[in-house]
Amino acid sequence: MVREVISPAERQALYETYRYSAAIRSGDLLFVSGQVGSRADGSPEPDFERQVKLAFANLLAVLTAAGCTLRDVVDVTTFHTDPETQFETVMAVKQAVFGEPPYPNWTAVGVTWLAGFDFEIKVIARIGAAER
Repeated sequence: MVREVISPAERQALYETYRYSAAIRSGDLLFVSGQVGSRADGSPEPDFERQVKLAFANLLAVLTAAGCTLRDVVDVTTFHTDPETQFETVMAVKQAVFGEPPYPNWTAVGVTWLAGFDFEIKVIARIGAAER
């Protein structure tokens, strides 16, 4: 099966610098790399809630570049540097983003390092799933 690289145009330099793809389309599946709350210059957004919102915005940009929406997302993995104190904020943003059921499945993982970030999200989406 052919793998197609998906990248939003405005963040292409980031992916070229670090030599990875924003997402890979394989058949009708889209595998999105971890998205963080980075500003346009690549630096972390210091306010945690804004960092989480920006990570979701960056995720949406990748999904849009692939012709997907958040309704196409079937699997979510999030990474947190301090899950105990961050959980409520993440849940509030996640609820605002994903809205109504059916919700994608979700795994949250506590980590000690995210290259200066405090939150990261990666997903798998089925392209065109929202239309079915």
